[in-house]
Amino acid sequence: MEPMQTALWVIVVLVALAILFDFMNGFHDAANSIATVVSTGVLKPTQAVVFAAFFNFVAIFVFHLSVAATIGKGIVHPGIVDTHVIFGALVGAIAWNLITWYYGIPSSSSHALIGGIVGAVIAKAGSGALVASGIWKTVAFIFVSPVLGFLLGSIMMVIVAWLFRRTTPGRVDKWFRRLQLVSAGAYSLGHGGNDAQKTIGIIWLLLLSTGYASPNDADPPAWAIISCYAAIGLGTMFGGWRIVKTMGQKITKLKPVGGFCAETGGAMTLFIATALGIPVSTTHTITGAIVGVGSTQRMSAVRWGVAGNIVWAWVLTIPASAFVAAFAYWVSLQLY
Repeated sequence: MEPMQTALWVIVVLVALAILFDFMNGFHDAANSIATVVSTGVLKPTQAVVFAAFFNFVAIFVFHLSVAATIGKGIVHPGIVDTHVIFGALVGAIAWNLITWYYGIPSSSSHALIGGIVGAVIAKAGSGALVASGIWKTVAFIFVSPVLGFLLGSIMMVIVAWLFRRTTPGRVDKWFRRLQLVSAGAYSLGHGGNDAQKTIGIIWLLLLSTGYASPNDADPPAWAIISCYAAIGLGTMFGGWRIVKTMGQKITKLKPVGGFCAETGGAMTLFIATALGIPVSTTHTITGAIVGVGSTQRMSAVRWGVAGNIVWAWVLTIPASAFVAAFAYWVSLQLY
């Protein structure tokens, strides 16, 4: 089927599926944005999700579309992609998100999408169709983002502890309850800026592969940008309460000062990655930052068994979603 002859209804369905994935991304990753601010008692859950959703959408005015460009043009050669590949990629990512959400496991929607693209492309044309530099850059940040979050979170905690060493705990708690609103807003801004662009990127990839966008276009269509930022904001508003408890309470107990340091370290990591055009996991980032904050108190303050289970989910995300995507690619060939 020639690109311009692709049935318009197929493209519309796939765009809708992509926006659904973006909504689920916000729903699934809402915990990453609000877990610390809820677990410290600074905001009630309903307040926190509205707060986070607002900053998710505001990110549209802050960040350049570098991550969208990586997904749209830097993971796979556009000439290989067709509607069957996009279908497989989205089904693989959505399926893994649903499984991990059901079991309350903070997995990565970002890497589920990358795994979905990889699995569907390999099923069609083999690994040679992938852009190695884009894949390896993304894979590298599976390890870099939590480590960077860990380092920045722990450094922030050490700096704050030193600066406020002569201040009474009550005053520290009072100040950081207010400051945590700033850090939570910054983290939600970084979450929206990095995660919404991943879905913008796959819609862009779909439009490029079907001839509805040109490889010479500097940016994807405005409707795709607005739709994806709105979808992730709405998903965040509905929240992922199963994962909030894991992120905010099971890894380590946080006070407002610890929440501030974890969110600030995580936000800095997301800002750096987004500026470099690297799709990273907000789950990996905030988990690393929370563990970093907890470890500055004492190593036993971190529940390493819970953290270890989360790491296993990270390791499995790309191959698991890739496997489902490859199967979904085959199914799509039978459907249309």
